[in-house]
Amino acid sequence: MKLDRLQRALQTGNWGQAADILAPLVAGADPHPSMMYNYGKVLIELGRMAQAQAMLRRTVQVMPEHSAAWFELGRAALSAEDFETAFEAFSRALDLEPTDTDARRNLGRVGVRLGRFGAAQAAWGELRGDPEADLALYRIAAETGAANTSDLRRDLLDTHPDKAAVIRTLVRVSKGSVPLSL
Repeated sequence: MKLDRLQRALQTGNWGQAADILAPLVAGADPHPSMMYNYGKVLIELGRMAQAQAMLRRTVQVMPEHSAAWFELGRAALSAEDFETAFEAFSRALDLEPTDTDARRNLGRVGVRLGRFGAAQAAWGELRGDPEADLALYRIAAETGAANTSDLRRDLLDTHPDKAAVIRTLVRVSKGSVPLSL
């Protein structure tokens, strides 16, 4: 009966009720990892990021191969601006599930933010041809002083669907000078 109420609460987005049902189920000495995972997700929805991170850390400690729990830990950490934890969590999620495009994107984003350009380039490189990936790859090349930046810049200006995003990226990496002739 309690699990039926939990399922309805989760399906309808009644996060408070879901939290009330899940809290005692995860309070014991040996809670089921799926309950901890779901409680962590509910805590994210309630905006309780520190508690969500703690619950999702418990989940991955019990089940280190739980790629979705690693991903959600990354989301919670990202929302709490804990970029180091987000980087670690998205890296682990991607290691476990190499086809997870969302984990790949988030790892690329956090990698650029932290200046971990090698990891960011590896993440974004698998998505080459995607507009966001192409902008990120140009930014990484410019930030690291790669030799092919002028070719990448030309390709972005010629083919990217969002010219305003291209200009914003060019300005971000311009280091004080934007070429007047593009």
